[in-house]
Amino acid sequence: MTRLPVLGAILLLAAGCASVPARPHPLGAAFAWATFDSDRITDSGASGLADRRTGRALTIDDPVRIASVSKLVAAFGAMRLVEEGKLDLDADVSEQLGWPLRNPHFPDRPISLRLLLSHQSSLTDDIDYAIPLGRTVREALRDPAAFDAAHAPGAYFRYANLNFPVIASVMEKASGERFDRLMARLVLAPLGLDACFNWTTCSNAAAGRAAVLYAADGSVVRDDLQGRLPACPVVAAADGSCDLAGYAVGSNGALFSPQGGLRISARDLATIGRMLLNEGRHGQSRFLNEWSIAELLGQYWRFEGTNGQSEDGFYCSYGLAVQSLPVAGCRDDLFGDGRQAFGHAGEAYGLRSGLWIDRERGRGIAYFATGLGDNPPPGETAYRAIEEELARRLKR
Repeated sequence: MTRLPVLGAILLLAAGCASVPARPHPLGAAFAWATFDSDRITDSGASGLADRRTGRALTIDDPVRIASVSKLVAAFGAMRLVEEGKLDLDADVSEQLGWPLRNPHFPDRPISLRLLLSHQSSLTDDIDYAIPLGRTVREALRDPAAFDAAHAPGAYFRYANLNFPVIASVMEKASGERFDRLMARLVLAPLGLDACFNWTTCSNAAAGRAAVLYAADGSVVRDDLQGRLPACPVVAAADGSCDLAGYAVGSNGALFSPQGGLRISARDLATIGRMLLNEGRHGQSRFLNEWSIAELLGQYWRFEGTNGQSEDGFYCSYGLAVQSLPVAGCRDDLFGDGRQAFGHAGEAYGLRSGLWIDRERGRGIAYFATGLGDNPPPGETAYRAIEEELARRLKR
């Protein structure tokens, strides 16, 4: 494969080549986006290649590993289980897990689903949250480094991917179903999405449209499927085996990457956004009740200087797997207009992504960009320039 330089000529960002970005982006970067209202996609566009090996152009129908926007979608599954009475937002999740989940530094403080979803559980990412087949979440959490030694559950916001393997394990225990299959049944199929966690429930057609993720030097880092579903969709066991037949449901919710492993297209992300704009309705059906939407979009943490980690003004207000912005004094005004937006951003493997809604105007945008490397040019805010350029298409 030809090695590509990290930065090169200016990438023309366009819905039909309508605008030129203010800053250069990595040569070979690609993007897709869709704006929407409560009824339909109102505008969309794509540029660049989904697969450099074949020269296949990226479209808004090509699924990509969407990174942390996955957390928002996983939260829908959790809330549907809450609505069914199988989970309780404020109960000690130890009751579902069947073993005590406790920060060893604060052993008397229970950890609830609400604290996990809002990143106030006191879990950290100081251990590897990609827990392989054959190992359990319980074993991984025996490492004291998994927990914040200075802050008790409920006392501090620390964004941690590790929350979501625990959430997925709780969901599996409550339902008796493997997380990927549970999400397909509860969320993806009811919304009519050809999407999946770690490829297991996606169609062959979706696999054929996969957007490959590349490092800044042009090497493949994820999803070079070459038209086939992967033989091993999870992190294999220590001995290299990948037999899921003996997996004990509820033991390792990390397997299907609930924190970032959703494969979904910009078009399908827009469908999710329309459901949020419609207060939980999808078409003629109710997908989530209005109480659940209110819980998801509620403000359970707001940055006040010492009550959490804002990551240089990126996280300043958070609900249940939902960011809200902007917050005065923070650097999180992605849209540059001071208007309130709800949604989630994503970043991994050279990708930046976002799904955002403006409830007052009844509009939203879904987007992703790939091939950016680990450190694309900064923007005017805590977001990167390409994220600002794509997000601000909503203002047109």
